[in-house]
Amino acid sequence: MMYTEQYNLWLKNAIKDPDLIEELKNIEGNAEEIKDRFWRSLEFGTGGLRGVIGAGTNRINIYTVAQATQGLANYLNEYFDEPTVAIGYDSRIKSDLFAEAAACVLAANGIKVYMYGELKPTPMISWAVRRLGCSSGIVITASHNPAIYNGYKCYDERGYQMTDEAAARTLEYIKKIDIFNDVKTMDFVDALADDMVDYIEDWLEFEYFDELLKTRVNIDKAADADLKILYTPLNGTGNKPVRHILKRAGFKNVAVVASQEKPDGNFPTCPFPNPEIRQVFEEGLKMTADFDADIIIATDPDADRIGIAVPYDGEYKLMTGNEVGCLMADYLLSERAQKGTLPENPLVVKTIVTSELITAITKKFGGEIADLLTGFKYIGELITELESKGMADNFVVGMEESYGYLIGTHVRDKDAVVSALIIAEMASFYKKNGKNLYARMQEIYAEFGMYINTLLNFGFAGADGMEKMLNMMNSMRENTPENIAGMKVLVIADYLTQKVCDKNTGEISGTNLPQSNVLSFTLEDGNKVIVRPSGTEPKIKIYITAHAKTRDKAEILTDKIAENMKEIMGIE
Repeated sequence: MMYTEQYNLWLKNAIKDPDLIEELKNIEGNAEEIKDRFWRSLEFGTGGLRGVIGAGTNRINIYTVAQATQGLANYLNEYFDEPTVAIGYDSRIKSDLFAEAAACVLAANGIKVYMYGELKPTPMISWAVRRLGCSSGIVITASHNPAIYNGYKCYDERGYQMTDEAAARTLEYIKKIDIFNDVKTMDFVDALADDMVDYIEDWLEFEYFDELLKTRVNIDKAADADLKILYTPLNGTGNKPVRHILKRAGFKNVAVVASQEKPDGNFPTCPFPNPEIRQVFEEGLKMTADFDADIIIATDPDADRIGIAVPYDGEYKLMTGNEVGCLMADYLLSERAQKGTLPENPLVVKTIVTSELITAITKKFGGEIADLLTGFKYIGELITELESKGMADNFVVGMEESYGYLIGTHVRDKDAVVSALIIAEMASFYKKNGKNLYARMQEIYAEFGMYINTLLNFGFAGADGMEKMLNMMNSMRENTPENIAGMKVLVIADYLTQKVCDKNTGEISGTNLPQSNVLSFTLEDGNKVIVRPSGTEPKIKIYITAHAKTRDKAEILTDKIAENMKEIMGIE
């Protein structure tokens, strides 16, 4: 169907949301604007849907949400006898509207819905799925993307992101659904009256907080140090739950960044509400003139990622996702060992692109490391496997370098609420010992050497961009480098062929992980390079781990590795 035909169809039928009607009328006669909205349909994958809010098949709106939900309903009714779904949403524009639209479709398809009555963090939907025994979960969120975006994320019955197989089956159903004629729906008030939609009761949230409090190691340390915490939820979902858990844990000196406290999907002071970047801390930094915080904590809008800034040498230093992961592993392993609560075979779980310093720290305490593919669902899957074997207590912490962490096994996704609790406990513990988290990190570097983790992105736009990236990956497989930046390649792991080659012995083993177009090169002295194409953009990503005695030497080594990798891959 031509774009103009699609446009006219929407102009006639998309009448439930006044904003869509206005948008469609405003682009009348504008061929480029019409094409941009209708040249494709948003693709449903393991991450669900994500797109710009607006009218058309290439936008997220009540109709594309309803179509996806109808596909999900068909899938659930095929594989479950009496399916149920938990639904939550964040502070983004139209998140509540999209959540209600999804609930109405599920209810019309005979699927019981348990829905939070107000915005909640993403991990609390994972908790609801598990605790209520639901068949699936839906979260309306676009995580830390700019305000123009929203998204639709699905969990499976175990509380982690939908598997590839389930997503593919759901997509098959979605493709068969006419967006205006094949979607079953009903009025939300009627769904409530018919008991097809129930609001989740407070006890579920109270139990969630109780589970979080169980993760503490030094329970009495919070009140002792009088830690001064400055917290910002970045106008998202974290405000109530993070402040609640900190208060229950005994942290009394907590201030909130006023301009970023209330839910606001426009994110007026942080156009990119991502706790990885310094700009989101600027409003909080202004407050430190009157409130000399020991730590600034920021959670992203759906409160699954967390970032921190710590005062040191007259300024606030932002700590990286890898550094916070290192601090967590070090603190939890050392303090639990000290108290005799560390399991016999402690397990720290990370993604393959997360710092190797975490591996060194874990081995110091006799622990095991599990390196998994990028994506927290793989960490969730491993926890579920451990639980089935009666080994869940072995799990200490799971993490990814992109500022996502999980302490405890209460959910199957990254959780910034429990992370805020443990970060505050760590900061309080070290304050009582005359240091802060930044100072403790320097001690870790002094012990293990400096690890610098760098991510390089190289874009390949145009129709042949994806082909160029594929050719680069194939070329490296056929002509694997013997040396990188003058360092011998010791181990090559190809996650597409699922083979690991020890270059010294020639021994071939398996990756024991799902297939993925990723190449990993382990070098001498703890250095490493990982290459993979982005799954969503025409970009090649190169992850570099440089290890040296000092920061200066590690930075020089990073530059050498980067330049040599560009030569090897033919990147100008």
